[in-house]
Amino acid sequence: MSIEKGQAMPDGAFGMMTDGRPGRITTDELFKGRKVVLFSIPGAFTPTCSKEHLPGYVNNAGALRAKGVDRVACMAVNDVFVMDAWGRSAGVGDSVLMLADGNGDYARALGLERDFSGFGMGMRGQRFSIVADDGIVTELNVEEGGGLSCSSAEAALEQL
Repeated sequence: MSIEKGQAMPDGAFGMMTDGRPGRITTDELFKGRKVVLFSIPGAFTPTCSKEHLPGYVNNAGALRAKGVDRVACMAVNDVFVMDAWGRSAGVGDSVLMLADGNGDYARALGLERDFSGFGMGMRGQRFSIVADDGIVTELNVEEGGGLSCSSAEAALEQL
């Protein structure tokens, strides 16, 4: 069963590069006292994720902040080194936190994991976006199928 609007984000932690080394951030550090847009992609460097999903959030980070968002974060079932390299190659800078859910623990905790074995990718996180205010889900957008629509940055802007 997946998380729903009105529920608290589950406890957990993500890997992320800190001062050039692998570090971690807990969900408490990420969400407590903040409005956060968290979006998930099936895999770093994959076509839709690289050409549309991440760039949309990078390009709209300022507009999201203008609507009261404190943090924009991207999560994927990839390791911290891949997420860091992808963020650098995409020119993310400090506009989007690049969060590694290396073993898919957080995707499972959300109930939003998906089997991409048919593509040789194993279990991953679904493509989705969540708006959380002080750790409570206020918006949940899970993509059905392979495209990008309801979890885009533009859709998040319309919901704020």
